[in-house]
Amino acid sequence: MWKRVAILWAVAKGDARLLWHALRHPRAPGWLKWGTAGVVLYLISPVDLIPDVVPLLGVVDDLVLVPLAIRWMLRRLPADVRADAASRASGEPVHPEVAEPTRR
Repeated sequence: MWKRVAILWAVAKGDARLLWHALRHPRAPGWLKWGTAGVVLYLISPVDLIPDVVPLLGVVDDLVLVPLAIRWMLRRLPADVRADAASRASGEPVHPEVAEPTRR
């Protein structure tokens, strides 16, 4: 069981890192920012699909719905944004033609 939890944690952490890099991409769609804000608001909101006072199920809905929402948003990203975010998340060097402009 703990092995499955560790695998799920690694996947969720990787998706969160990918989402972070996709949000910082200059060509990130506007819906991605609104969707991420909605997921964060759901996570910190006292209103849940299943209330947290229900033992175990109240926490499980957050642990299931939030990663599913993140994965759903990542799958709908444009291919170039997804590829650039994936390369940044994995630590690969960024191609100069897609690098963010430097600020002075």
